[in-house]
Order: sequence, then structure tokens, then C-alpha cells
Amino acid sequence: MENVVVLIVGAGPAGLSIGACLSQLSIPYVILERKSCSASLWRNRAYDRLKLHLAKEFCELPHMSYPVDAPTYIPKALFVKYLDDYVERFNIRPKYYTSVESSTYDNDKKCWSIVAKDMAKCTTIKFTAKFLVVASGENSAENIPTIPGLESFSGEIIHSSSYKSGKSYSGKNVLVVGSGNSGMEIAYDLATHGANTSIVVRSEIHVMTKELIRLGMTLAHRLPLNLVDNILVMAANFIFGDLSRHGITRPKMGPMALKSKTGRSAVIDVGTVGLIKKGIIEVQGCTNKIFGNIVEFKCGKKISFDMIVFATGYKSTKNIWLKNNENGLPIKEYPNHWKGENGLYCAGLAMRGLAGIAVDAKNIANDIKSMIGSMSS
Repeated sequence: MENVVVLIVGAGPAGLSIGACLSQLSIPYVILERKSCSASLWRNRAYDRLKLHLAKEFCELPHMSYPVDAPTYIPKALFVKYLDDYVERFNIRPKYYTSVESSTYDNDKKCWSIVAKDMAKCTTIKFTAKFLVVASGENSAENIPTIPGLESFSGEIIHSSSYKSGKSYSGKNVLVVGSGNSGMEIAYDLATHGANTSIVVRSEIHVMTKELIRLGMTLAHRLPLNLVDNILVMAANFIFGDLSRHGITRPKMGPMALKSKTGRSAVIDVGTVGLIKKGIIEVQGCTNKIFGNIVEFKCGKKISFDMIVFATGYKSTKNIWLKNNENGLPIKEYPNHWKGENGLYCAGLAMRGLAGIAVDAKNIANDIKSMIGSMSS
């Protein structure tokens, strides 16, 4: 049995941020991480051409800026180095290969009882903690939708987390399911490497440039969101034109309001729209069923594919080990999502990206400090 003040589950950017903030306040903590390294999603499950979609000023973790000469949009390798430097600066030492099996609150002892598994030694470890922080991320488990006949598909099926590059798919017929930022960028990567690429666009999306999003996030500090949205949509329409003829329609709610109210991000174009307009990437509607290597769409169209890439996101796994939370997301709504009852906190689970993680971490660390102060007074 190990007794700790704060137990943090997850050593991604959220867990590291909280560790750093607690260190600044001289509050001891332990981080448990089921993978072999910190930020495993960024190291092992991100495609090669990935860059942070937001400008670097919106993607800093607490108490440490990027190097002065860092580019505005940070590439994957540089972000991983930034995280490694962050770990060293704040002397963060997670317990790797340690998977949380269950956690319950003991009302009598006023503490959390956590059962974890040391995956390397196949032994059980028990912890008690005054405070429990869930920082295991929104992107813990791959989400693949149910499509009738998917099990019969004779080609290759991968989730976007396993996709690295389109180099080996030249001349192949590839379907990308999902039109968020990952799906659109993977479609672009495949097409530029010579794959015959189709992308399923199932819902309305805002398509923006990275410069427009940076402008919007800057203006949002000074102007009402509806005014910022009007500016962004007018500019996007001027840049991209009417995309509805290509199968892409905009939501009625503006991009900044949509992000604020639902957590849904705009798609930042990396060149995909241009290839769609040229017919190099084909937009398809919803899938209906699959038989063999044939995908049938709701419109009745049938197309043969060699590969399907599911860029359909992830789901949180904390509902597996944390009781009384069915969908694995915060019960309280943003911006009060980060604090639960009995010393339970959630970081990075409000679909607000790295900027949201930084705010969560500071709020949680300051609240824990306040709670410890009230206990000792």
C-alpha cells in the first residue's frame, strides 16, 4: 500500500501539466501511466506530417514556453522534444507500465482507494490518495463505428492512430472515413502520394485556414464570439467559395461558438479542399454496408477499395475504472468540468485542446493547494 497526497492517472500533456503545477506549489504527487513512455499518443500514434493545428501561443503547457526560434505551427517531432524537455525541467517521473484497474472513494477514511497493475511484473499495487486526478485523456481508445459487413472487408483496415504515411499506398483505392482534421489531412497525404482517395463526409463542417483560426482565437479575447464568427465565415467563403457542390456544408453555428459550446473544432485545410475541387479526392456520403472489397454508400453508389482508414476519433477509457460516469467525460459542463466531488478532478477532458489542458492544470493545482490549506487550518 502506497499513501500519496495526489494520484494522477495518465502521463500525457494533461498529466505532465498537473505534475509541473503541483511541483511549483511543492505538493507531492504520483503519476501512473499504462504505456512505456509519456505522451504515447504523440510519439507512437500520430502520422508523420502532423503539425499542431493551432499557433504555438495557444499550445504551451504551464510554466514553460517554446524556444524563441520555434516555428509558429509546431511539428510533431518538435512537440515531442518540448514534452521531453518539460519532463526534465520539472523532474516528472511517472510510474510506467502501471494500469489503473479500479478506484473508489472511502467515505470513512475520506480518501481514494486505487488498485493498479504493474504490467511488467504482473503484480497488484494499491494506493490511497487524498486527491485523484483523471488525466488519461479524451484519446485513450480507438473509436471505430459499426458498419454492416465491415468484418467481411477483404482489404486492409486501420485506425488513423496507426497511419504514418501514404508512401506505400500509391495506386491503391483508399477510403478515409471521417472528415475532421486527421481525416482531411490523411486524405491529402494519401492523394499526394498517388493513392486514389475518397473521403466520407458525414456531417457539416467549418473549413478554415490556420491563419483564420489564429485570428479568431486572438479576436475572441476582445470581441463577441458571434462577431468573430461572422468575420471568419465571410473570410472562409471568400477563400474557399461554395463547397456545398463538392459535398461539404457549413453548420449554422459559427466555428468559434461551435467549439465553445460543443468542443467540435473547425477543419484546418492543409490543401485537401484544392484536391477535392480538382476531383483528385472524391467526397462520399454516409456508408451503408460493405461486402468483400465493395463499399456501398447511402446514395446507392458502390466502389471497390483496397484499404479503409478510420479517422473517427477516440473515446476516453476512464469510465472503465472510475465509477458513476457512463461516457467517460466530465459530468459537469465547461468551464466547471474540472472539479468533481471528494477530491476528484478531471484534466484535459473538455475537448479544449492544449490551451484547455493548461487552464485545467492551473485550476486543479491551485484548488488542491487551497484544500490542503483548509485541512491544516
